Formats: sequence, structure tokens, C-alpha cells
Amino acid sequence: MSTMDLLKRITVPRWNGLADVVVLESSGASDCKSLTYDEKRGACSLGSNVRDAACYVCWAFARAYESNELKPYVNQIASALVIATVFDRNVTCRKAASAAFQENVGRQGTFPHGIDILTAADYFTVGNLNNCYLTISVYIAGFEEYTKPLIDHLVAMKVNHWDGAIRELATKALHNLTVRTPEYMANTVLPQLLPMATGKDLHGRHGAILACAEITHALYELATQNNSSGTDFLSSDTIEGLKNIHQKLSDRKQYRGFGGELMRPAVCVLIEKLSLSKMPFKGDPVISGWQWLIDDSLKNLHLFSSGARRGIQDAAVAALAALCRQYYQVEPGVADAEMQDQLVSQYLSALESPEVLTRCGCALALGSLPPFMIHGKLQQILPGLQATCKVVQKEESLTEARRDAATAMSQVCVAVGVCARGSPDRVLCEDNIRPVYEALLGCMNDYSTDSRGDVGAWVRAAAMSSLMDVTLLVVASAPELLSSDLVQRMMCCLAQQAAEKIDRYRAHAGTVFLRLLHSTDPAVPHIPHREELLSIFPPETGNSLNWNAASQAFPHITQLLRLHQYQYHTLLGLTVSVGGLTESTVRYSSQSLFEYLKGIQQDVTVLQQFGDTLLSIFRDNLRNDRVSVPLLKMVDQILANGCFDLFASEESHPFCVELLSLCKEEIKKSKDVQKLLSSIAVFCGMVQFQGDVRKKVLVQLLMLLCHSFPVIRKTTASQVYEMLLTYDDVIDDDQVLADVMASLSDTNWESDIATVRTHRNQLCDWLGVPRPTLIAKGGDKL
Repeated sequence: MSTMDLLKRITVPRWNGLADVVVLESSGASDCKSLTYDEKRGACSLGSNVRDAACYVCWAFARAYESNELKPYVNQIASALVIATVFDRNVTCRKAASAAFQENVGRQGTFPHGIDILTAADYFTVGNLNNCYLTISVYIAGFEEYTKPLIDHLVAMKVNHWDGAIRELATKALHNLTVRTPEYMANTVLPQLLPMATGKDLHGRHGAILACAEITHALYELATQNNSSGTDFLSSDTIEGLKNIHQKLSDRKQYRGFGGELMRPAVCVLIEKLSLSKMPFKGDPVISGWQWLIDDSLKNLHLFSSGARRGIQDAAVAALAALCRQYYQVEPGVADAEMQDQLVSQYLSALESPEVLTRCGCALALGSLPPFMIHGKLQQILPGLQATCKVVQKEESLTEARRDAATAMSQVCVAVGVCARGSPDRVLCEDNIRPVYEALLGCMNDYSTDSRGDVGAWVRAAAMSSLMDVTLLVVASAPELLSSDLVQRMMCCLAQQAAEKIDRYRAHAGTVFLRLLHSTDPAVPHIPHREELLSIFPPETGNSLNWNAASQAFPHITQLLRLHQYQYHTLLGLTVSVGGLTESTVRYSSQSLFEYLKGIQQDVTVLQQFGDTLLSIFRDNLRNDRVSVPLLKMVDQILANGCFDLFASEESHPFCVELLSLCKEEIKKSKDVQKLLSSIAVFCGMVQFQGDVRKKVLVQLLMLLCHSFPVIRKTTASQVYEMLLTYDDVIDDDQVLADVMASLSDTNWESDIATVRTHRNQLCDWLGVPRPTLIAKGGDKL
């Protein structure tokens, strides 16, 4: 078989389900279509096996034929293999094409620039798809033989690809390749793409619009480098075609339905890129059409699928910022007053919308406005965002809106800048800085939950980032605006978050904490215990400490317990970690806590201070199950490890009395089984305390033996039995002890209340505590 026959055999494939079935359908074909064959069937793609087989055939050419036989077809094969190497969707095919190209370069020696291309696109480098499209392709396109084939392939087969990720990568690749041949892009490629941008094929429309946007912006950047106008490369017909894309899509109602989820972000990207490219559309009616699309997309995000919302929102916000900068300035730095009033008022009013996604979009829109659009409106924008950040009882579900409002607040502050004595309506100054910090610090206490879990963490993370951005901004320009109380509260809140149980948010808090601590140009003022903190977290820990790893984070963070101003918040954060559910977090946080407590066992003052802080946390979070239940579990571990032995030796120590009182109050009328089970363990641990406290603890345990829940009665009996084995000084009389132990172990505590109460009352007599009296609803009281 001749070389030409073999080439024709791999030219046009017909898929029959086998990797090696590559047959001739058109004897007149002359290009290697098998190397780019791709066909979508339902939710799957067919063709990767065909392309892989075609690469193997090309690899075999190098071994089967002499270089003079393949010479007429070298450019064709080389271009096809290079295209498959950098643009194939399947990593196996990219690597197969790279291997085939390498074999031909090594054995034939006639492939153009073979060694240089292999150096950039070897077998391992092509494993990363983004790198192939955005970096390697640009390098290869620098060789004239491959420039237009690469571009033509993207336009013909990747811009309209069924996979959205490939379409987007292809358009970014076209942006990067524009520098290689700008005239070809402007005169040939753009005229090919404009009809596709308003055509019938949805995927082709989406990819073509993005490609037009990217190429136009690349041409503008290139023109700017050469000190010429961005429109120098473009003909009047091309400019008119770009301008008319939006109107044509709008007239055909193509912003609606499923297609709208692709068209809206694509046209928003087009608006952004054309605005950045300074297209001469100022005063043209198309600007109002673009503004309508942006506003409609931001206000109706709830109409789109969850997967499309974020892309539409981000594209619309970016488009708004670029549109304002280019078309809403009457002169540099001065906004069009009418547009400024219209945009600010409509976005502020939308912050009160019942639709959470409308609030999100409009909050981010306010955050994206350029400085000249905010000047004179700051006293309206900041209070609006601050109000959106607050948790209102009827609006607890608006978590995403609070998150985006917190983000937007810092964006607005960064946009307007800082001036200590400036106007509060134009810059961040002494008259408006405190409400900003109060709102962001309030967000740090957002622990809202729903079916998705701790959604308040989104708000807390956004607040941490915003606090860092605003603080670094203020420190750089007017550090005197930062009062000591604001800085102390901010650092304490960050310390609390850095001690909590969710790895991702603990890492974020720790990173922000260290960024502010280690800031030196200039340093953040008023940080409490700065020198001690630097000894715990020297500058090198910024890069070496892995906050995501509980084994690394907690040994550092528990050292903050010895710093008075951080102790409360650090212990509050540790409480939910030590009393949590994740095994590794519980293990390492409790180990670090007990290591600290071991070091202060003999220091009565420090231990008393720790105990007071613990009680203060308990008191402040009474019946707040997010804290109180883990706190009971943590107290149980602390008591079991003998960390309060100094208090146990003193009769009716104030700490013991207060702890018992808080525990009783916490479980009063509670039906939470987990809370009750945790309290049983705490009561059993408190038996080690001397005096009246022990008697009162025994009363509580005996009352729980007649609880309405059988599981509580059974667990109480089991743990009291173990407690009596552990603390042998509770009952002095051996016979009484034996009777009590026998009653606890032999009684069926899950039987009816009347039977159980008889045994419980006998235990009261043996232990010398008063019998609880029966109340009307069937429970007990003293």
C-alpha cells in the first residue's frame, strides 16, 4: 500500500465502536481528519479512541517509511499532530500525539522546528490542559508553519465545541494567539466569527461571542503597545457587527430560557471587553441596551439554574465596572450625574428585595462601581451595605446577601481610599470608619445554619477578608483612624476563628491573623501582646505553618490562652473544637488544651483565671446549643483529666458552685438527648469536688435516674456505677456501697417510672440525700 493510500485510510472516520476501525469514506480527502474526529452522542463524546488510533498510525509512519516518501506530507502531518498535542480534550490523545510527533522528529528529521516544539510540548507537559491552550500553543504559534493551522482549528472546531470548558479555553487561546498575527485575526478570523455570533447553533453562538470579545481586546492591547488606536486594526463593518450582536440576540428573545444562561454571561464578557477596548460607542443607544442586560441579569439571578448563577453574576459585575469607566464619565474622574443617581438608587433599593440573589448581585454591583461613581454617594452606599450585613430574625436565610455585602463594603472602601479629615460622603474617614468595622465585626459572629450546614461561615470568611483589606488600606494612609478597641476586637475575633473546628475557615482566619501581625510597612497599631504573639508566630511561620492541619495549628493557637486579652475568644473557639465531632480535630485540640492546663496546675492564680473565663463563656452562651453542648463535653474531659484538682481539694469552691449552677440551668426542661447525656458525664466528674457541691451533684444524678427518657435513666445508672468505682470516697460504708452498686446494676432502669422511682428513692436513703418530690406533670423536684 502506498503512503497516499494509507493517509487516505486515516482521513475520514466512520465510528463502528472499535478503536481501530478507521475507514475511507471520501477518496478525495487530503487532510488527517481522524486526528480531530469528535462527535457528541447524548451525554457522551465519541472519537477519543479514533483519535488515539490515528496517533498510533502516525507514530507507525515514522518507522515504516523513509523520509523522502513522507516529505510531501510532512507539513500536513506535523500540523495535525501539533494540533492534537495542544488542543485535544482527552489527555491520552494529547500524550499519544506528542509521542507520535516525537517519533517522527527522531526518525524522519524533516518535521519543522521539531526539537524546539518537543522541548515545550513533551509527553508530560501536555498533561495540563490549561497550560496547553494558553502557553504551549502560543510558543508553537511563534513558528510560521503552525500559526494559521492552530488558529483555524480553534475557529473551526473548538469555538463551537460541545464542552463549554473547551469553548472558553479556545477563546482565551485566541486572545493569546492574536499577537502572532493580528492582521489575520482582524481581517479573516473576526469576519468569520461575527455571523456565528448571531447564528442558530447555541454552542457556536456562545463560543463566537466570547472569541470576538477576546480577540478585540487583544487587538486593543497590541495597538496600545504601539501607541495607536484600538480600532486601527478593525474595519467599520467589523465594529458595526460587534455593536449589533446584543440587539440581534435581544430581538430574537435569545436571552431567555436555557440558551439565556449561556448568552447572558457571554454578552456581558463582550460588553466588558469592548468597553476595555474603548470602542467608539459613547452616546450610542447600544449603551442603554447593554445596561439593561446587566441590570436584568443581576436582578433576576433566581430565574436561572444554580450552576449558571455565579457565572452570570460575575460576568455582569465585571461588565458594569468596565462600562462605567468607559462610557459614564463626562470628563476624567467626573461621573455622569444622571447615570450615577440612577444606578446607585436602583442598586440600593434592590438591597431590600425579598430575593436573596437579587441582593447578592446588587451588593456586588455597588462594590464594583469605580471611584467617580461613588463620590458623593458614600453616605448612602455604606449604610445600605451595613444594613444588609446584619442578621434580622425574619431574614436569617439571606446568608449569601450578607456575605456579598461584607465583600462589597471593603471593595467600596478600597475604591474611595482613606483621608483622615476628608468628607464622609467621598472617602473613608474618622466620621464613617467605625460603622464599617462594627458591621464587619458583627459578621464575625454570624453562625447561621440551614440544611446546608454552617452557612454563616461564608459570611465570617468574607468579613475576615474585608477586615484585612480595610485595615491594611487604613494603616497605609491614616493609621491614626484605628482605635485600640477596634484592633483588639478584630484580633480577638480572628483568634477565635483560628481556633474553631472547620479546617478551611480556621486556615483562612489564621492566614489573615498572621498577615496583620506580620505587616511591617507600616505595622498595624494597637495589636495586643504584639511581642508575645511574634514569639509564638515568628515571621517564618507565615509560610511554614499549615493551618489546615489540626496537628500543626492547635499547638500554636492554644498558646494564646496565656495572653489575657485573647484568652476568652481563644477558649471560645477551642470549645467547639474540643467538644466537636471530627476525630482528628478533637484529638489535637484537646491534646493542646491539656498540655496548656498541665503547665498551670500549680499556679492557683492562673488556674483560677482560666476557670473564671470558662464560666464566663458558659454564662454568656447559656442554652446556645452551638457552644453549650461542646462546652459540656469539654468540661467532662477537663474533669476526667484532673485539671481542676486544686479546686476539688477545697470545700464548696466558688468555681464548683457556679459550674453546678450553670449546668443545672442549661439542662432545665431540656429535651435534647445529647445535651442531657453530656451533662450526666459532667455531673459524674463533679463528684470529685468536696462539700455541699458533692451532695447537690448526687441529687441531680438521682433525679436523672427518673427522667422521662429511658435512655437517660439507663445511661445515668451506668455512669454513676462507674463514678462510684472511680471515686471510692463518695460512700464510706462498704455495705452501703455494695447495696448501691447492686441496685444500680441489677435494676432495669428502662422499665416504667413508678417501678424505677422506688429503686431511686432507696438509693436516696442509702446516699443520705433528700428524696425528690413528685410534681403534677410526672417529673421530680426537690
